[in-house]
Amino acid sequence: MTAVYCHRMTSPSPTRLTLVGAGKIGQAIVQLLSAAPEFDITVIDRDEGALVPLRARGVRAYEADIMDPISLAAQIDGQDMVMSAAPFYATSIIATEARNAGAHYFDLTEDVESTRVVKALAVEASSALVPQCGLAPGFVSIAAADLARSFDDIRSISMRVGALPQFPTNAFKYNLTWSTDGLINEYCNPCEAVNW
Repeated sequence: MTAVYCHRMTSPSPTRLTLVGAGKIGQAIVQLLSAAPEFDITVIDRDEGALVPLRARGVRAYEADIMDPISLAAQIDGQDMVMSAAPFYATSIIATEARNAGAHYFDLTEDVESTRVVKALAVEASSALVPQCGLAPGFVSIAAADLARSFDDIRSISMRVGALPQFPTNAFKYNLTWSTDGLINEYCNPCEAVNW
């Protein structure tokens, strides 16, 4: 007869995560992460109206001026992780306060200058500061890496990302699912190019 000993493993306490930004992308992030018991989510935004539907679903959500470092620092004090779904121009403030709080930081920005700021902040940080975790760059890189693992030999991989919906409903045939400010910033400012 074999004896089987079982003991109840205590699960670690959930990661305390503050999400900055309750727009369309922020709402989607909350929907995904609120189903994961590994995260204890708090959402902050300066738009009270964006927080109402989150509170109705039982999510802790607070109005705060995310552009004010003192107000922001008070909201993220004691958090393990800060995720920014705020416009690109708030990145330097949010990343700085996350670093100062010793929290890991992730954002979705594609703004080159914001990424440089986060990179500079990361040099002296005791936590991880990771910019550009959105669809592209971000998820598309994960998808490409996963796809590459299924082949023995690869010559090249090309991934394309866009906002052209399968069933367009407007004159521009475009689907705006993220920050209008970010879209304007991305398409109206000079870009950097790599010359091969």
